[in-house]
Amino acid sequence: MILRSASSVLPRTLDEFVRWETVDGFKYEWNDGKIIRSGKVKKRHLFIIRRLQQLFFGTAAFSKGGVLIMEQDVILSAIQMRRPDLSFFSGEQIDASAASEEEPIPEFLIEVISPTDDAEKVEEKLAEYFNSSVRVVWHIYPDNEVVYVYTSRKNVKICTELDVCSAYPVMEDFEISVRELLTTHIAK
Repeated sequence: MILRSASSVLPRTLDEFVRWETVDGFKYEWNDGKIIRSGKVKKRHLFIIRRLQQLFFGTAAFSKGGVLIMEQDVILSAIQMRRPDLSFFSGEQIDASAASEEEPIPEFLIEVISPTDDAEKVEEKLAEYFNSSVRVVWHIYPDNEVVYVYTSRKNVKICTELDVCSAYPVMEDFEISVRELLTTHIAK
């Protein structure tokens, strides 16, 4: 793998990685000294992310200052920085982080899984999320039309077709059926 960045020197620490700027359009994460490259966002993924953003704008969390951010740097530990496809931060978390040295960790994350994603790496990230303070993770598999809703590594709801995916207990009013989430055409 060839990494191109604004600097020809690759980062050696998490602090250097956070300041590192790439120019190749790929998404990079840091895990205990390793730089991990992910693919570029696909068109269908953008459609899904837009649908989730639109859903979020109608929630109580949004009206209370919460945000659902695409590819936000999430520092999970002193050696791990991940960039989930979507990360939810409550208004309270954002306000508290302004007065603290600590980076906020989202309680709810969404990953849109591609056919090229390595299953072992997906599972590794899931473990990292739940080893920090993440409470709900969605894994969306667009090609298989299924969403896995995790509230722990052992507690998962597998959603298809008309099943409703929920961000409960983090957000009670953030829910959508798989069909509504993944249908790419909108009836007029």
